[in-house]
Amino acid sequence: QLQASGGGLVQAGGSLRLSCAASGRTFSTYAKGWFRQAPGKERVFVGGISGSGGSTSYADSVKGRFTVSRDNAKNTVYLQMNSLKPEDTAVYYCAAGYSAMSDWVLRARYEYDYWGKGTLVTVSS
Repeated sequence: QLQASGGGLVQAGGSLRLSCAASGRTFSTYAKGWFRQAPGKERVFVGGISGSGGSTSYADSVKGRFTVSRDNAKNTVYLQMNSLKPEDTAVYYCAAGYSAMSDWVLRARYEYDYWGKGTLVTVSS
């Protein structure tokens, strides 16, 4: 199972790093992704990393500010968030999904099989 952590309250322009640790099984070959859901809105893709770790992809709204990385030895994926804006306020979820192509980044919700409980990020202006 997956558990996201690291959320909290931060001022605009600040940084946070979210972690998503896996337990119970190994997701070392799975693609990993981060999604977020703001109040009253749908859950949307933020960023993802391929099973090999060689490819990443980001939503346009976070490109250049957020970075996804993974440490397979720790069975953990990270989301480094810099230059945070009030519109980044949301509950952030991590997810894992299998892809036969190790360098493919999954971007759609339906492609992910395992989801963690979210962690709340609040960015104040």
